Amino acid sequence: MMIEFKQLHQQKAPLLLANVWDATSAKCAEQAGYQAIGTSSAALAAVLGYEDGEHIPFEELLFVVKRIAASSRLPLSVDFESGFSTEPHIIANHIQQLAELGVVGVNIEDSRVKDTRILCDKDGFATLLQGVRAELAAREVPMFINVRCDAFLLGVENALNEALSRASSYQAAGADGLFFPCIYHEQDITQVVEVTSLPINVMAVPSLPDIERLTQLGVKRISTGNFAQIAMNEELSAKLSQIKLQGSCSMLFE
Repeated sequence: MMIEFKQLHQQKAPLLLANVWDATSAKCAEQAGYQAIGTSSAALAAVLGYEDGEHIPFEELLFVVKRIAASSRLPLSVDFESGFSTEPHIIANHIQQLAELGVVGVNIEDSRVKDTRILCDKDGFATLLQGVRAELAAREVPMFINVRCDAFLLGVENALNEALSRASSYQAAGADGLFFPCIYHEQDITQVVEVTSLPINVMAVPSLPDIERLTQLGVKRISTGNFAQIAMNEELSAKLSQIKLQGSCSMLFE
């Protein structure tokens, strides 16, 4: 299934990836006709009462992923944050455990959360990625590694130049795809597409061009992020408030 998932990044139209957080959301994506699903680390952490940024223990992440994988036949990618370690062999161990559950892809990001989220050193991260890829190859563990570059997400100075430099470095280190959350200017998207032969992944944000335009720009994957869960939570909060104010549960059945 990993080869099938990889091929989904070579279609004319971008792969629209539904980001899910539990078995129910995974089933909804499958019923809606999506080709693949991916977990959202922020949404999954929120469901379990954790802050985003690897505050969730890996064992708990693994349990939720196991239930999602058992609930859907779609190719599944896991938002893996920073790998839950700084050691290539431990990160590879984690990826191997995910692969054993049927996971075909992971997102690994080039930033880490300490007091705040900061970008990792580019060369250090590339070396880490190269080490992880070598470990997986030695174990014959197939996995689509989508590297998330957080230059735009963090609003760093000269974010485009930083992204372009990192794209080339990460491709050389063994990435299968590159993810740039919060990129939305067409000229920026065009430049990251042109700097690498790897498929480019963008994330839904209010100013993102529509899918037809993203297709023209050469984008190969679009992620919905944690915004579906945020919208659902807002609707639930509104309904619960209305029930209390109106003294009736009738709206649940409207």
